[in-house]
Amino acid sequence: MPEALPALTTFDGILFDLDGVLTPTAEIHMRAWHRVFDDVFTELGITPAYTDADYFAHVDGKKRYDGVADMLRSRNIEMPWGAPSDPPEAATVCGIGNRKNAAFEAALQGEGIAPYPGSLALITYLAEQGIPMGVVSSSKNAPEVLAIAKIDHFFRVVVDGAVAEKDGLASKPAADMFRAGAERLGVDPARAAAVEDAVSGAASAAASGYSCVIGVDRGAGEQALLDAGATIVVRDLAALVPGAALA
Repeated sequence: MPEALPALTTFDGILFDLDGVLTPTAEIHMRAWHRVFDDVFTELGITPAYTDADYFAHVDGKKRYDGVADMLRSRNIEMPWGAPSDPPEAATVCGIGNRKNAAFEAALQGEGIAPYPGSLALITYLAEQGIPMGVVSSSKNAPEVLAIAKIDHFFRVVVDGAVAEKDGLASKPAADMFRAGAERLGVDPARAAAVEDAVSGAASAAASGYSCVIGVDRGAGEQALLDAGATIVVRDLAALVPGAALA
């Protein structure tokens, strides 16, 4: 690792990504994307087949419709953007994104969700120390996920995909979302820390000027996160709780 583990209580605020950082919803997202893109690729005769590597390269951490467009563009496919009101069966970027959201919602309601134990330990510790916390997530489902996981009360602000759409914030890896998170939390990014598991998210936080960008390697790869701007990479956020041992 490039430097020692930071003491998070020295920062004025901490901004967390949600899926794959606080909750294992990234796994549900991955499965939903896989089902949808498998169907879309079959319907349109697109090759090569969609893989998990595609998820990390083109979809992970981005707003839903941007992820669809980037994924299709990687296969040299241009599709009409459409509108957010498009039905899931529509042959548009928004239609495909809505199809994925329907698959995600069905899985979330059927399976439920709980926070990662190490992540819960960290946010509990930070709350006890009075450190302001917020969530910066590209997902429009963020408030619902936080509520189902019963951790919504830990966070003073949530900048999610719905906020980004309403306020015209560019998708990660642009700096917009993490910059907005710091502003709403009332902290200077130079005196704050960001926590991300996606390459696009680490790049967003770094571009926003966060003095500490903690990467959580849930599959993106340690070096990829470091190359994107993470200053440190861990495998479990329990590593950042004083006196805690990794499982």
